[in-house]
Amino acid sequence: MATSAPEGDPWAVLRRATRARVALGRAGDGLPTARELEFRAAHAAARDAVHTALDADRVRAALTAAGVGLDVLEVHSAAPDRTTYLQRPDLGRRLAPGTELPAGEHDLALVVADGLSPRAVHEHAAGTVAAVLERLPGWSVAPVVLAHQGRVALGDPVGQALGAAIVVVLVGERPGLSSADSLGLYLTHGPRPGRADSERNCISNVRPPHGLGYAQAADTLVALLQASRQLGASGVVLKDEGTALGS
Repeated sequence: MATSAPEGDPWAVLRRATRARVALGRAGDGLPTARELEFRAAHAAARDAVHTALDADRVRAALTAAGVGLDVLEVHSAAPDRTTYLQRPDLGRRLAPGTELPAGEHDLALVVADGLSPRAVHEHAAGTVAAVLERLPGWSVAPVVLAHQGRVALGDPVGQALGAAIVVVLVGERPGLSSADSLGLYLTHGPRPGRADSERNCISNVRPPHGLGYAQAADTLVALLQASRQLGASGVVLKDEGTALGS
């Protein structure tokens, strides 16, 4: 049943149905004070999300609490600090010189990278990892890798070093004015440096309750993982519903 809008505010129902900045109103030639303050708070939250440092101990504790029984490793990208990371995206795609990871043979590697919103990783990575692993009985999964100053493509050298057939990077997405805590999942089959973005599949906006829930995101990802393993590829040749397209 539709909720009636308060008298004098016919847009209230629409605002309650979305977190988008719609029907803001007007005060003279500007915004109402309340809407202006909401905008400033949202902008500040987005800036804070970008500049927050990854708290690896917090993520480790969350993974343990969620029942993730895998070992956890830490790596850094070639970006030495947050400022350099934001100014040099290319460095966030490469491992720091001298990085060593245990080689093996695995079906899957999971890389948790801070990206542009470590807050998203703090709040949603553990729940997502746990939901994914619950749906992959029989898969050989490498130790979880926590990546500081990492971008999506950092998963390529990590996955290759671990000997993983597929890598999934869980990364904090660029904050918006209504979503400072959005987590993205990027799947790449046959990870190695030089992979193009067209060779990846993405599941975006994992952030319950305002975006995808952990179970829904995990169901979609696992369908993609199974189809990717069968096809031997990922990206534009792989449909989101898990059905391969002809190349």
